[in-house]
Amino acid sequence: MNHVDRLLLAGVIGWPIMHSRSPMLHNHWFEKNNLVGRYIPLAIEPKNLEAALRGLHPLGFAGVNVTIPHKQAVVPFLDEVSLAAQRIGAVSCIHARPDGALIGSNNDAHGFIRNVQVSFPNWRANAGPITVIGAGGGSRAVCFGLLAEGAKEIRLVNRSLEKAQAIAHDLGGGITPIPWSERHQALGGVQMVVNTTSLGMVGQEELDLNLQDLSPDALVSDIVYIPLETTLLKTARLRGNPTLNGLGMLLHQGPLAWKVWFGMEPEVTQELRALLEKSIQG
Repeated sequence: MNHVDRLLLAGVIGWPIMHSRSPMLHNHWFEKNNLVGRYIPLAIEPKNLEAALRGLHPLGFAGVNVTIPHKQAVVPFLDEVSLAAQRIGAVSCIHARPDGALIGSNNDAHGFIRNVQVSFPNWRANAGPITVIGAGGGSRAVCFGLLAEGAKEIRLVNRSLEKAQAIAHDLGGGITPIPWSERHQALGGVQMVVNTTSLGMVGQEELDLNLQDLSPDALVSDIVYIPLETTLLKTARLRGNPTLNGLGMLLHQGPLAWKVWFGMEPEVTQELRALLEKSIQG
C-alpha cells in the first residue's frame, strides 16, 4: 500500500467528542504501520451534521467513525447503508469512497462479539440464556451480534418495555422483553449478562442490579470502559464471576473500519490495549 503522495485521514464524529479514546487507538496504528496519516476527533453539532458529512470526501477523509448522538441521525445523508446497520438501526462507521459516495456500516456487533471470543475462547452464544440490560443503540448491536452467533434466548430488560419490545420486533425471534421491575429475577439460569446502558459510567448513576440469582459461572460483561471496572463488574468479580469490560469492543471495531478505509486490517495487540488502559486509568 503506497500513499506517500497524500496524507491518510480518518476521524470520529460526535457531540461532545474530546473524551473519545478512538484517536489514540487509530493513531497508534498509523505509527506502527509507518503510514503518513492522522485520525482526528471532530466535534460536530447536530445542526451541522449534513454539511460535515458532505465535506468528508472533498477534504480527503477516507471515512469516520460515528458516535453519540449521530449514529441514527447520519442515515438520511448516506448513499448506502449495510444490511447489518439497517437491522441494528444505527451506523457506527462511514466510508467516503473515491467517487464521493458515503457508505454506512455498523461494526459495534462485531466489536462486541470479537471481544468476548478473544477473552473467552470457549464461550458460545448458544450455551444458554443471556440477559441484556438496556434497549438503546448499543443494545441493538449486542443483540444482533448474539443472535448472529446463535443465541437462542435473550432476556431483554429495559426501563421502557416498549423499547425492548421494538428491538424484539425488529430483530426477530429469540428476544423476550422483560419489565425493569423483574430485572433481578431475569438473571436466574443465564450464562451471560451484558449491561449496554451508560449506568456505571463515570458521571452517571450506578446500575441497580442484584446478582443474588446469578450463577457464579456466568460471564458478566459491560460495554462501558470508563471506568475500566464498573461497580457491576467489581461486584461480579468479588463473587467469583468472570468479567469483561467494553474496551475490547472499541478495539476490535477498528480493523473493520481500516479495511474499508485503507485496505488493511491492523492488529489488536496487548501493547495497544495497555496503552488505552493507562490513558483511562491516568
